[in-house]
Amino acid sequence: MADRMRMWVAAMRGGRYADAWALAGETLAERDPALRDDPSLPYHLRWVWDGRPLEGRHVLVRCYHGLGDTIQFARFLPLLAARAASVTLEIQPRLMELIAPLATGIALKPFDQAHPLPPAEVDVEITELDFALRAAPADAPPPYLGSRRAVLPAGTVALCYGAGDWDRSRCVPPALLAPLCRHAPVVTLMPEPTELAVLNPEGCPFDIGATAMLVAGADLVVTVDTMIAHLAGAMGKPTWLMLKDEPDWRWAPDQTGSAWYPSIRLYPQPGAGDWAAVVERIERDLAARTLCVAKG
Repeated sequence: MADRMRMWVAAMRGGRYADAWALAGETLAERDPALRDDPSLPYHLRWVWDGRPLEGRHVLVRCYHGLGDTIQFARFLPLLAARAASVTLEIQPRLMELIAPLATGIALKPFDQAHPLPPAEVDVEITELDFALRAAPADAPPPYLGSRRAVLPAGTVALCYGAGDWDRSRCVPPALLAPLCRHAPVVTLMPEPTELAVLNPEGCPFDIGATAMLVAGADLVVTVDTMIAHLAGAMGKPTWLMLKDEPDWRWAPDQTGSAWYPSIRLYPQPGAGDWAAVVERIERDLAARTLCVAKG
């Protein structure tokens, strides 16, 4: 199983999606149907789709993973709606307003972990949609999400340095990022006060709509691997993504960009924990970018 997972990651990173789906099919064939959507497991460890066709069926899409995962795979919802008889999306309440314009003809229901919706004719977890639909990122390219723009100074950089407590190795110490504030106006996307020289030292509201407005109004987003990266990428915003040396499957550290989000540029650590080198590269590139804009 571990070898298959490594092969799957390599196939996904290499854009060999048919190979990745074939490997996923092997895993699906080995699963015990009695363990589908197993209530004894945490939601993020469950598998939902049992392989039955989605075409012409009443489909329930469940969002059991993080906000970023939902944003990444929401791109496939219109493709699903075009094939299924009906689609219901059981989505994290914080994302309902953001996703609603994309989900035309889809019933949106807030996901209550204590009281999930009963099964439909076909259930599928949103991160299974590429496999279930045999759809690659290029079949549903960004931008597919949008927002009104916050009014910000020209050249503003939106900055996010925290990825939550569940994986602290993705977080950048904020003091390291102070030099970036010398090259452009900066707004923080963190929902906390900061001592960085930003336009909003009180922090960003803990609200997806307000965050999306700041992303839309900025010229560039600099972020760690968290929901903000997916939000900015889904909006087609130029984004510089700071990555740990062994990043999540969707980012290939030996590449400079992402098939999922063409507007994203990758900045992986050259070695474990070396955020200083990442920030040095970003500062150098930001200084060059600011100079080009000034000459522009």
